[in-house]
Amino acid sequence: QLQLVESGGGLVQAGGSLRLSCAASGSTFNIATMDWYRQAPGKQRELVASITSGGITNYTDSAKGRFSISRDNVGKTVYLQMSNLKPEDAAVYYCHSRVYLWENWGQGTRVFVSS
Repeated sequence: QLQLVESGGGLVQAGGSLRLSCAASGSTFNIATMDWYRQAPGKQRELVASITSGGITNYTDSAKGRFSISRDNVGKTVYLQMSNLKPEDAAVYYCHSRVYLWENWGQGTRVFVSS
């Protein structure tokens, strides 16, 4: 099991950048697939980006070319670098881990994008 703590959210102007961090504690981080999800008010939670234990990344269409997910296995941290932010990117962003049948969620960090 992993405990996940997100940070880095805040207010940014449209077109700006923000980097989210997710610090993990636990022994299985290195074999976990790590995801970033987001949930905007009144909408379902959606997957934004994923990174496998081997570093293979995947992005939702709206994130491609603007967001970049990365991981530091030594520091047990996963990052989401977001650029060219749009008002529709405003949401609570959640870190999520998957290890075999187990999954864990962080508490979320809120991103505001002003137009």
